[in-house]
Amino acid sequence: MNNITVKNCDLFYGDFQALKNINMDIEEKEVTAFIGPSGCGKSTFIRIFNRMNDLVDNCKITGEIRINGINIYEKNVDVNQLRKNVGMVFQKPNPFPMTIYDNIAFAPRTAGIKKKAALDDIIEHSLKQAGLWAEVADRLKKSALGLSGGQQQRLCIARTLAAQPEIILMDEPTSALDPISTGVIEDLMSELKKDYTIVIVTHNMQQATRISDKTAFFLMGEVIEYNQTINIFQNPKDKRTENYISGRFG
Repeated sequence: MNNITVKNCDLFYGDFQALKNINMDIEEKEVTAFIGPSGCGKSTFIRIFNRMNDLVDNCKITGEIRINGINIYEKNVDVNQLRKNVGMVFQKPNPFPMTIYDNIAFAPRTAGIKKKAALDDIIEHSLKQAGLWAEVADRLKKSALGLSGGQQQRLCIARTLAAQPEIILMDEPTSALDPISTGVIEDLMSELKKDYTIVIVTHNMQQATRISDKTAFFLMGEVIEYNQTINIFQNPKDKRTENYISGRFG
């Protein structure tokens, strides 16, 4: 079953066309990776799924973007509910300047959950899912800003999970991290896809081969090729894909 279906999607910033006629089905409970050189539209495209581009002046999107069959750009769509369902993890860890506990409790409290026992359960469960519970269980009341970079990024993943999304978007989530923290988060993604649909933008092609089921290669606002990851890297159909993954450009 497709979680996300994109048909004839174009995106403009003023007169500049950043995305050109993109068609794509993203299946549930898989990791889908977007690769391509800087400025080719990967991050712009991933932000369509939770309407982050709404915050950009002069941004116009045409075509159809459906999540679970619903066109998310219809006028009656509740954007707050959409963003709860489609969580986002950014390139740089961005914990709130508050305790570890309050970071994770933020979304449940916003949703109206006030009982301490219920919040405690959500926090423990989310931190366990993010592989962080054992490291922070005895310091939940300490500032999240005291964690290492890799721990902060896992905290941001736990904070996203606490909102109970179906889809998790990750925009280069390991590019600011050391190799060990990167490996931890890659293992985490492989575990999380049992329950969530994950879409990741990555500059690291080895990362795409390690963790993704499908890969889309972007170039100058177009999807040049989209296929099973093994096919993209071992048997690309388009010469431009082959040139990119073999390091001839980008």
